[in-house]
Parts: sequence; C-alpha cells; structure tokens
Amino acid sequence: MLEKVLIANRGEIALRILRACKELGIKTVAVHSTADRELMHLSLADEAVCIGPAPAAKSYLHIPAIIAAAEVTGAVGIHPGYGFLAENADFAEQVERSGFTFIGPSADVIRLMGDKVSAKDAMKKSGVPTVPGSDGPLPEDEEAALAIAREVGYPVIIKAAGGGGGRGMRVVHKEEDLIKSAKLTRTEAGAAFGNSMVYLEKFLTNPRHVEVQVLSDGQGNAIHLGDRDCSLQRRHQKVLEEAPAPGIDEKARAEVLARCVQACVEIGYRGAGTFEFLYENGRFYFIEMNTRVQVEHPVSEMVTGIDIVKEMLSIASGNKLSIKQEDVVIRGHALECRINAEDPKTFMPSPGKVKHFHAPGGNGVRVDSHLYSGYAVPPNYDSLVGKIITYGKDRDEAMARMRNALDELIVDGIKTNTELHKELVRDKEFCKGGVNIHYLEKKLGMDKH
Repeated sequence: MLEKVLIANRGEIALRILRACKELGIKTVAVHSTADRELMHLSLADEAVCIGPAPAAKSYLHIPAIIAAAEVTGAVGIHPGYGFLAENADFAEQVERSGFTFIGPSADVIRLMGDKVSAKDAMKKSGVPTVPGSDGPLPEDEEAALAIAREVGYPVIIKAAGGGGGRGMRVVHKEEDLIKSAKLTRTEAGAAFGNSMVYLEKFLTNPRHVEVQVLSDGQGNAIHLGDRDCSLQRRHQKVLEEAPAPGIDEKARAEVLARCVQACVEIGYRGAGTFEFLYENGRFYFIEMNTRVQVEHPVSEMVTGIDIVKEMLSIASGNKLSIKQEDVVIRGHALECRINAEDPKTFMPSPGKVKHFHAPGGNGVRVDSHLYSGYAVPPNYDSLVGKIITYGKDRDEAMARMRNALDELIVDGIKTNTELHKELVRDKEFCKGGVNIHYLEKKLGMDKH
C-alpha cells in the first residue's frame, strides 16, 4: 500500500478518503485553505498543511501549492476526491511528473474522456451505445450542419465538447434557430472552457439519468458495481440518487454493464469511474464518463458491500483488483439524499455557524458528513454539507428508513434542503420509481421544456 497520501480536497469527501486510508494503515496529509481551519478531518489526519487563502483558485485549485505540500510532508500519493482538480489532466500529469502517484486514471485517459467528442468516439469503438448525433464536431459550414440536424431529427441539443456541470448546452427545436444557437454556444464555450468546439446530438425528451459504476486496475481487469438512477436533478445537479435503478429492462442492463467493463479494458482505465447514460424507451445512450469517485458512490457500496475508495487506493498502489465480477452481487436497495446548506425554497446558499447537529441513526442508515455542533460552514465553496444514505432489503424498506432518517436529522443555525428531501421521499410518482430528469424541475415549477 501507498505509505502516505495527501488528500487534495475538503469537506465530506476528504473525511471519507481519510477514513479509508486509516483502515488501510496509510498515513494522511490534510490540506486546507485559511477558511477551512475548522474542518473535522484536519484533527484526524497525521499532518495538516495550509495551502492558501479562501478562494479555491488560490488554494484547492492551486497546483503548485498542493505539490509543494506533498513534497514537504513526504506524501507518496495524492487523492483528488471529486470536484476541484479531480478531472484535471494537467494536474494528474504534474503529480506524476513530480514523482507522486495520482490516485485516479492517467492524464491521457482523463483527456480522452474529458472531451465529449473523443469520449463518444472511444465508446463507439467499444460498442457502448451512444446518442445519435454529429459523430464529431458540428461543422461550421452551415449547410453541412443543417443536413446533420435534419438527419438526426429535431429537437436537437448543441453541447460544448469541453463542457460539464450542465453548462455549455442549448436545445434547438426548429431548423431556423440552429445556426444562431451553434454560434452562441461556440462563443460561450470558448469563454467558459477555453475550447469552442461544439457537437450536436438528438435531444431525448423524457429520459432518465442512469449511470454505471466501474472499477478497473489498468492491468486488464475491470468490473462493474451495477447501476444507479440519478434522475432527480435541479439545473443538471443531482439531488437524490439510488441503486440499483428501478424498472430497467434486464436485457438492456446486462448488455450495457458488460460493454462498460469492456470499454475500461480497451481504454486502459485505472481506478474508479462512472459511465453516465440517458435511458429512454428501454435503450441506453452514453453521455459522458466521470473519471473520478462520485458524490453518490455510497449507494453502490451499500448494495455491493465493496469499499470503492479503498479499492482506488489499492489500485493506485499497483495492486490488481481484489474482486472478480462473479464476486459482485447486488443485494437490496440504497438511497442517498444530498444535504446542502441552502434555502429549501430559493436554493440560495446558507453559510454560517451550525449551532447544533444531530445525525440520524438506526439499522441501514449511513451518514457521510463533516458537520459537527459549532462548525462554521464557509461561504466560499460548494454547499454540500452531508449525505444521508439508507439501505434496505428492497426499495420500500430503504425509502421508509430514509423518511425516518430525514425526520431525525437536526441541523440548527443554517438553512438546509432537508424539507425538500422529506417531500421527495413521500412523493407518489418518485415512490413508484422511474421518474425522468425533468420531473423535479416540473415539480418545483422551473421547467422550461
């Protein structure tokens, strides 16, 4: 195993990685900004290093500061968690060039999968089903672009090749709007991502968001840990996730799971990753791959009993996968509610001091959170402050346990979106299973389609 790991992140995921390291006997280095001196994992780590002021650009996104912290503490590996530099190929490259182990895939694979066009090409070669579209960049030649859109059929969506997080997308319903929309998206993409390339895809009207969790050792061995449904979204940000995805065609599921494993082997993938799909009318359509651990990884851990972060650390240490596909059994059902420090009605961030925090408990309840009574949530970062995960022998039991857990949760002093989650786990349509990606926005009166 790696002897000492620097955790290049904050909040609940930093604590999650620290716990896995401690279980494996790996020494830990916690890095933090000046705004994050009160984070729980700092006192639990073997060493803590301040890497800069509050703005993320000067601390958690500042590559030289993170590499310098690894050098002065004698860390051998760097775990990026999710967000910040987790999918930054330049960071992965600089970590490796500086003589450290990047706990994740190679920079080349991050680049391949980070560009939506090259990712789609790679998936097609591996037989992973993709959304019909421009098969590469949308031509700037207007007639050629119009011909592609006609063949695909309206509505279509124009996406930035380097986009993500719901940015750099534009839906086009009529032919006369196509050229103007393409130009606008190119301009926005160039400004936001430094890459003005766009591509076109068929816009699926009522799909679900279903994703596949994989683990691959980069030595020719890969497995899947089943799928997850992440369809409850607001502004393309996931709110509540579950595993396995309910009501999926079993033949289509088996086929896509096998293809994802095959793709991992073919691209030489190393570490944990997630293939994201739109699912409509019994068919899967690949949209992107996340080359990191995801916020919602606990639901897959609950239904498989496999610790994804520990497996990442083992793979990065040069070990082969410790499990074979036949050892992976999906049992029961799990749900995850993302608890954000935000106003439940306006969704405005709600930083401030937590006067009192009480975590729920009971059978099948897991809480991943860095909150404690007296902790001050800073205004500088993402509003996620915790995740409530419940497990049951079936979906109904997991849902009943989630209702209880949310009722038990106490976070005083700041506003959270707990009330929204309480409503969702009692929502008749969601409880039936299989709502689409527009369901939550329609429910909140935000729908634009």
